[in-house]
Amino acid sequence: MDKLASLRNAYGEALVELGRMHKEIVVLDADLAFSTRTIKFKKEFPERFFDMGISEADMMGTAAGFASSGKVVFASTFALFATGRAWEQVRSAISYPNLSVKIVATHGGVSVGADGVSHQAAEDIAIMRVIPNMRVIIPSDAGQTKFFIYEAYNTAGPFYIRLTKPDLPVIYKYSDRFKLGKATKLIDGEDVAIIACGIMVYPALKTAEKLKKEGIRAKVFDMATIKPIDRDAVLEAAETGRIVTCEDHSVVGGLGDAVGDILLSEHPCYLAKVGVKDCFAESGSWGELRKKYGLAEEDIYNEVKRLI
Repeated sequence: MDKLASLRNAYGEALVELGRMHKEIVVLDADLAFSTRTIKFKKEFPERFFDMGISEADMMGTAAGFASSGKVVFASTFALFATGRAWEQVRSAISYPNLSVKIVATHGGVSVGADGVSHQAAEDIAIMRVIPNMRVIIPSDAGQTKFFIYEAYNTAGPFYIRLTKPDLPVIYKYSDRFKLGKATKLIDGEDVAIIACGIMVYPALKTAEKLKKEGIRAKVFDMATIKPIDRDAVLEAAETGRIVTCEDHSVVGGLGDAVGDILLSEHPCYLAKVGVKDCFAESGSWGELRKKYGLAEEDIYNEVKRLI
């Protein structure tokens, strides 16, 4: 069995490590510190941790106030609430003045599962990538998560970093390095390209392995940075003539549309999008939901075969 690791734990550990080195870091949460793992920071630095209660809009406004006073702020809650409930504050109080507030939201996508539609964020990437100045990051494993938490601290301005509830297979070493705005090419190939993010990267890799046994060589990119997106990687993928995007998000406004925008203007080719088909998902286990809503490995495989 492939080794699993928690992206949320990696986030909590990175906060503590950064907190020890940088006194200007403050952490805010909205009554979910145990679930988001910001509780790790709270235990070590209680004087720099602020639980805002179930008041996400207030949390974002307070985060903006801290940032305007020279603090680097990490603000956390579930993805649906960070983006949907507090969107106006994120847009006007954080992104418009381009403040260093790092919104690290857990429980992204329908992979939240049994928490149901009230907690499933399948629209968050779309509504965050439309905001000017906002960078949007979707890590695919724990090591990559920790790297981008550090990168967010070291880069001025606002971030939206979306983490999953389920533990994910380990893809990278903790010593691996990434670059903001650059995709990671995991497998090379010339017949088709698969561009995935977050929880869908590992199924994309497994699909490529299956296709290889059939003589189909698939190029696989981990597009952890949705905004700014790696234009060069998309154009390289387009050289195959066929691209399949994979995301635990609506097919409207997410990774697939970001890729499609580049293809439409610069290198038209066939594009298929694996994602939630513009609907609300039911409550259930992630295993059940990914099969019902077309997010399973077999769905990636079927889309590739349809294009081939």
